[in-house]
Amino acid sequence: MTMPKRKVSTDGATPKKRTKPPLPQATAAPEPQPSESANGESRAVQGKPRSLVVVESPTKARTLKKFLTRRYDVFASMGHLKDLPRSQLGVDVKNGFTPKYIVVKGKGGILKELKEAAKQAPAVFMATDPDREGEAISWHLADALRPVNPEIKRIEFHEITKEAVRKALAHPREIDLNLVNAQQARRILDRLVGYKLSPLLWRKIRGGLSAGRVQSVAVRLVVEREREIESFVPQEFWSLLARLREDDQHIEARLYGKDGTRYGSPGEEDVTVLRTRDDVDAIVRDLDGVTYTVGEVRRKDQFRHPAPPFTTSTLQQEANRKLGYSAARTMNVAQQLYEGVDLGPEGTVGLITYMRTDSVRVSEGAQREAREYVTQTYGESYVPDSPRIYRSRREAQEAHEAIRPTAVRRAPDRVKPFLRSDQYKVYKLIWERFLASQMASAIMDTLSVDIHAGSFLFRATGSRVKFPGFLAVYREGTDANGEEKEGWLPELTTGDQLTLMELAPQQHFTQPPPRYTEASLVKALEERGIGRPSTYAPTIETIKRRGYVHSTSRRLQPTDLGVLVNDMLVEHFGDVIDYDFTATMEEELDQVEEGRLDWKKVVGDFYKPFEHDLVIAEKKIEEVKMPVVEIGEACPVCGRPLVRKHGRFGEFIACSGFPECKYTRPLGIGVPCPKCKVGEVVERRSRRGRTFFGCSTYPACTFTSWDKPTDKVCPRCGKNVLGIHQTARKTTLRCLDRTCGYTEPVTPEPAEEPVAR
Repeated sequence: MTMPKRKVSTDGATPKKRTKPPLPQATAAPEPQPSESANGESRAVQGKPRSLVVVESPTKARTLKKFLTRRYDVFASMGHLKDLPRSQLGVDVKNGFTPKYIVVKGKGGILKELKEAAKQAPAVFMATDPDREGEAISWHLADALRPVNPEIKRIEFHEITKEAVRKALAHPREIDLNLVNAQQARRILDRLVGYKLSPLLWRKIRGGLSAGRVQSVAVRLVVEREREIESFVPQEFWSLLARLREDDQHIEARLYGKDGTRYGSPGEEDVTVLRTRDDVDAIVRDLDGVTYTVGEVRRKDQFRHPAPPFTTSTLQQEANRKLGYSAARTMNVAQQLYEGVDLGPEGTVGLITYMRTDSVRVSEGAQREAREYVTQTYGESYVPDSPRIYRSRREAQEAHEAIRPTAVRRAPDRVKPFLRSDQYKVYKLIWERFLASQMASAIMDTLSVDIHAGSFLFRATGSRVKFPGFLAVYREGTDANGEEKEGWLPELTTGDQLTLMELAPQQHFTQPPPRYTEASLVKALEERGIGRPSTYAPTIETIKRRGYVHSTSRRLQPTDLGVLVNDMLVEHFGDVIDYDFTATMEEELDQVEEGRLDWKKVVGDFYKPFEHDLVIAEKKIEEVKMPVVEIGEACPVCGRPLVRKHGRFGEFIACSGFPECKYTRPLGIGVPCPKCKVGEVVERRSRRGRTFFGCSTYPACTFTSWDKPTDKVCPRCGKNVLGIHQTARKTTLRCLDRTCGYTEPVTPEPAEEPVAR
């Protein structure tokens, strides 16, 4: 098997209002012309200098050049050119939390080139992303370039298309200092928490740890869920299934109630719970010899409405459920689709609108385009009478649109030849979700049948699609395992007599709440108002990278280190990682963005009690040593016990005699190497961060596998073991020898849904 391949003023003060020449009257931008220059170098058009458009990334710059090369130079700043220094706090706490911004290391050359280009330009257009972060980048750039060119304007567009860019150039605006201050407040708050708390963790636990205003709350959610699971006590309960027949038609009906009493599961209100097998057996005895007669037959249409188009959060959740992608991978692919993809003859085109948004608003033009496409492709019956309008959450930024394709007629299969596999899958998800959101509701034909057996009542239900509507394009994923099931019942009439084939008592146990997936953790953060669309993906990646949580079977589980750090922070910094407090901070940052709160007041109100807690914690917290767990094995070098230890990159096995003996090895999964039979299978990381499995004796044994090996031998070939193979939809066991091809299903974990306690 082959080895897997591995804004700102110079003194940092709040920007003061500058006296600048008035902006020229906004006029329609000149029609872009095709370029005659292949290298894209700056040159005059008919003797006139070219205006400068500044964006963050080279990909975005290349896409814009397709529209603007003849009349504009496009320059990529490569992200932030200025930021707080990494080597120090960079915030003057005693002087109104004044930030100290410096040119980011390695960006001096870029800034110099930008200044040279700006000198010759009649105007400079800041075209950074349409959010707080993009506004702050423009502010920093404007402050640096204004001495050489005061004609600096801000343009904003939410999709990289010719029409959107032309419209933005025709309507420039000033840099929005409220947006800048909101970003600056968040940056300073996060810096204060990170740079004040992290050193405390280094002193009290070990070096290399970090704390963060949002990441620590995310860890707390995972830790508290794990404790719920550990403390959960399952409750036994029973149900009764009747398998019935009418002629050659079979019906399954479940015991529903008796004489007005309803049977149910623990946690339901006003139900009787069958706790033991004896309870069910008593009912079975009472049913001996009774007649099963069809009572009321209820048939009705049930409407199912489409989900709204994606926000950042719902896109991350759905891509995790359907594609198995992490939040970070989803956002990385979405960024590529937004900034532009080369579609061959059509050129480089931005395929989706801006992917950091919490709004479900859709422009009238996009609605109209979707309705026309649906009418032509599926027929008029698939289009609702009026365009669907969805309501965003209260705090959503309604200036933004939902995530949607920039052109509905670019169907996924049409652009598939030009996209990588992951780009195609994410684009298809976005395209289908948006199109479905503007389609007619599905109509489900539902049937419910009451069956009387003496004094007992059984009930059978069925449903089927009567009119597919939006389901012809898209079905929303769920956190529960398995596919959505639909079934129908035979035609039954009140008074029909049914023949009993079998009464089947069924034992159940209440299930603990499931561990978070990345999708459900993003959902929990959003529902609690913690973080914003741009923070979810980096937050989850940070807590995984720091070793506070790890992913097992796509579920997030806290490590011993994560539990230790969380408990310390909860005890001594309850406010910092309190759910409501963190959500309130987000609301205050929104108010700063709206110009209703002063950013320095927000930071000051947070910092005063935080500083007080820091002083007390420094005195009260004693140095904590991570628990050392012996694994029951002797060190092969010196014979002393081997122990599990926590390092910067997670857990590993080491000799308890360190530093005299420096023997270490990766943490094994408890399965012998299927190739050499000598080493143990260990979990490793590829250069791209993907988990794979290899032999602990590498390089002596070169066994590797993407699937997690088990000790179960393949029943077909008898030579290899089975590995756990996971996809977005299911988990299977399959032979590690691909030529064998044997697979078998794995018993699914409890569904991600509310359960009885």
